Amino acid sequence: MRWKQFFTPAKSFNADQARQFIKTKASDAVNILDVRQPSEYKTGHIPGTKLIPLPELSQRLDELDPKKPTVVY
Repeated sequence: MRWKQFFTPAKSFNADQARQFIKTKASDAVNILDVRQPSEYKTGHIPGTKLIPLPELSQRLDELDPKKPTVVY
């Protein structure tokens, strides 16, 4: 059930902490999610990032592996 996602603990990272976290994981061991608009994504993004603009997120959650930690920016 999707409502359970709202009860999952979330941690906030600053940019440096996020970089360190991503560096410690294999590239296929973490979801890196960019919720900006496509035009913003085109100007620059973290390699390996999945683009799902925020207005589309609730319809596209199945594109993310729920077993992996997810970094959202």
